[in-house]
Amino acid sequence: MMRRTLIAAVIATTCCLSSARASDAAFSQFIASLWPEAQEAGVSRATFDRETRGLEPDYKLPDLILPGRPATGAPSQAEFVQVPADYVREASIANLAGEGQRLLQKYNAALTKIEKSSGVPATVMLAIWGRETDYGRYTLPYDLVRVLATQAYVGRRKDTYRNEFILALKILGEGAVTRKDMRSSWAGATGLTQFLPSEYYKHGVDFDGDGRVDIWHSVPDALASAAQQLVNKGWQSGLHWAYEVQAPAKVDCTTGVPEVTKPIGQWLREGFVPVRGQKLSAAEQAQPASLLQPEGIYGPAFLTTKNYFVIKEYNFSDLYVLFVGHLSDRMTSPLPFATPWSASKQLRTKDVEAMQRGLTRAGLYKDKIDGKAGMQTRAALGAYQKSAGLKVDCWPSEAVLRSILATR
Repeated sequence: MMRRTLIAAVIATTCCLSSARASDAAFSQFIASLWPEAQEAGVSRATFDRETRGLEPDYKLPDLILPGRPATGAPSQAEFVQVPADYVREASIANLAGEGQRLLQKYNAALTKIEKSSGVPATVMLAIWGRETDYGRYTLPYDLVRVLATQAYVGRRKDTYRNEFILALKILGEGAVTRKDMRSSWAGATGLTQFLPSEYYKHGVDFDGDGRVDIWHSVPDALASAAQQLVNKGWQSGLHWAYEVQAPAKVDCTTGVPEVTKPIGQWLREGFVPVRGQKLSAAEQAQPASLLQPEGIYGPAFLTTKNYFVIKEYNFSDLYVLFVGHLSDRMTSPLPFATPWSASKQLRTKDVEAMQRGLTRAGLYKDKIDGKAGMQTRAALGAYQKSAGLKVDCWPSEAVLRSILATR
């Protein structure tokens, strides 16, 4: 019996090793096939060979599709799985705001010049840096080239990462950074302010004038590049990102989508009140804004301007924008959000996906099935609650999920 078990184990191990060797060979062939595209992009043969020699895939990364194996799951970014109170944690904001105030002074000359030319406040640039890499104190865990090669090979967005991989090789060939310092997130963002290689080429700025764009070591380059990315995506100078308001008791939370915009003054006439007695100028009241209720009818509410959505282009998450925007504000004001976050519970990604599929079947949701309870999902959920005669709170709870699943 023991001998048969041992033989079976040896056979299984041999099969696994053979499978792994076949997989590695296929990966190597895939990487080799990218040479013509790399050459066309301006990558030298020497750079291509040097950076791909001995390259192996990392099958432990999130968001991969591996034949014959369970999917590695949806991205596990905190902004998509944590409730607002956990993500926009007061202790973290206060700590980062204090460091941001110190850095405002340390880099005052560069920040002042960048702000003057771009229209992006110094505090917003610093808040992005603080959120992305803790002002450079956080060491990114992955080798960028390996991440991009793996995602290009078996990721859910192969074509996107194929191009990013080639551009990463181009960056290395140009000598902007060494492979050792080219660390990244699992999704392939690199540098102090977290750029994909394509973003590096689109938005990178050599602010310190040393002849290269260095977003890995040069703080002025990284901050100027972050500002330029916002400008290129439509940043409007002098426009605040959002205003916290007290929503009226009978607010229709289904109107909290980017498509529903009104002048801020109209929102105020409909019963929304700026917190802490804040007075808005005529120019501010004339600005169009959308309603944002990150926890449905619970927790803080905001009137979000165009610049809110520009920051969202940097990272497509409402909680990310709230973190960056609020951190930016806290560098000049010590006040936290006026309305506390609710002690809400966040559904798991697969449950939100199930909810989105149910809302799609009901004709209430037309966005992608991604397991992220963003603006469109919350509004569709509220529309379902209206149709089902439930309390309309636009929050994805287990009770609403059960109701949606029961309608199949």
